[in-house]
Amino acid sequence: MQVPTPQSFRAALGRFATGVTIVTARADDGSLIGLTANSFNSVSLKPPLVLWSLSRQSQSLPVFHAGTHYAINVLGAPQRDLALRFASRGVDRWADVAYTEGASGAPLLDGAVAVFECFNRSRYEEGDHIIFVGEVERCTHRTDIPPLLYHGGQFYTEHPL
Repeated sequence: MQVPTPQSFRAALGRFATGVTIVTARADDGSLIGLTANSFNSVSLKPPLVLWSLSRQSQSLPVFHAGTHYAINVLGAPQRDLALRFASRGVDRWADVAYTEGASGAPLLDGAVAVFECFNRSRYEEGDHIIFVGEVERCTHRTDIPPLLYHGGQFYTEHPL
């Protein structure tokens, strides 16, 4: 074993298959915020808690840090292009995106396989990221669409096994 470089650490993390989410919120000025994230995990069933993390360098950080609510939209296989768009800079991420407004105002993406509407319960500064813990106030899911998966730097729309 060797001490990891940032590149070797990232490569090792890439061996862990994850789902893909888009975390969304509404800013104080009413604008829509959203970004692709695969750093999503459950924390607790009672109370229902989830976590995700965001780079300190993200332009969206002030909105998520100050906001009271956000939604975590777990993407389905047909939403690969949406994941790419919300991971890109300099594009209109919301152009022609179908969504409904959640109870707290956060956008809920149409076609997601699961949606978690969260109260922004706590934040932890760790390394170059902020860890957000959300208390799930409402959630929905569907079983008729396979999930979008991410592994080794690639998206998979079918289970590779």
